Amino acid sequence: MARRDLEGGGAGIKNNRTDENYSAPHVYEAETHWTSWLVPMFVIANIAVFVVTMYINNCPKHNLGLQGGCVARFLGRFSFQPMQENPLLGPSSSTLTKMGALRWDNVVNRHQGWRLVTCIWLHAGIIHLLANMLSLVFIGIRLEQQFGFLKIGFIYLLSGFGGSVLSSLFIRDHISVGASGALFGLLGAMLSELITNWTIYSNKAMALVTLLVIIVINLGIGILPHVDNFAHIGGFLVGFLLGFIMLPRPQFGWLEQRHLPAGVRLKSKYKPYQYVLWIVSLILLIAGLAIALVMLFRGEKGYDHCHWCRYLTCVPTSKWECSDDS
Repeated sequence: MARRDLEGGGAGIKNNRTDENYSAPHVYEAETHWTSWLVPMFVIANIAVFVVTMYINNCPKHNLGLQGGCVARFLGRFSFQPMQENPLLGPSSSTLTKMGALRWDNVVNRHQGWRLVTCIWLHAGIIHLLANMLSLVFIGIRLEQQFGFLKIGFIYLLSGFGGSVLSSLFIRDHISVGASGALFGLLGAMLSELITNWTIYSNKAMALVTLLVIIVINLGIGILPHVDNFAHIGGFLVGFLLGFIMLPRPQFGWLEQRHLPAGVRLKSKYKPYQYVLWIVSLILLIAGLAIALVMLFRGEKGYDHCHWCRYLTCVPTSKWECSDDS
């Protein structure tokens, strides 16, 4: 991703030098380069949960053969459900529900709010898992190296939660699993980080266009049937707001204050527009999550307040139809 031009630092000076020890005189000179360990742990945790889910699923024992035999039976109890039931090579819907998949009835009527969090650690199949984990590695590790595990971990988890809340408001008759909402939160944070730190980057337009194309393509895939695009949108919006709150970079003059003579008045750590974005984003984030949670636990349906929102997750065509709740 065109991110360090973005990440190369400075005004492109470092990228044009052959001396590896050369450090561009820019904001990144004083920036801490973190070692990424949390994102790899997230990947391991997701894989471990999938293995446990498949162990509990035990297709050979529970499949009655009405929809065909288990896939890859040589794996024993770790074999996958029949392709007719789950083409993503994974467990059954009942197993996912048992493990904590998101479902409106369980969250609202059975007071199982914990599913808003547990669902982001579950995946519908090995294909689903691999796609999400590869995305997490490519996006998350670089962000963690720049901003540290606390900030990126918080953005990942809260974005996943936000995606689950928005999904529950609109999707009632199907279960939802996956880390997609959290991943879209990281994408949203990348976009707002670029905006709030706009003045310190070179090749801004190229970086912005590249990132927007990636986001649009991924959200565009969400309008296909059987894809929960509300989780994507909810996670993206939460991550986008969190990026303004948690990822602003100090301006260059503040970082260089140690070189100023004694008695010289120091600049503010952040620029005025960064403070404005911080305050506005914090208000919108708190208000948005609070309103969404109140609506959810009052049993309100999102489509009652936004009839056209069904086209955000599925657009009917001559090739496919959309279900009533998508």
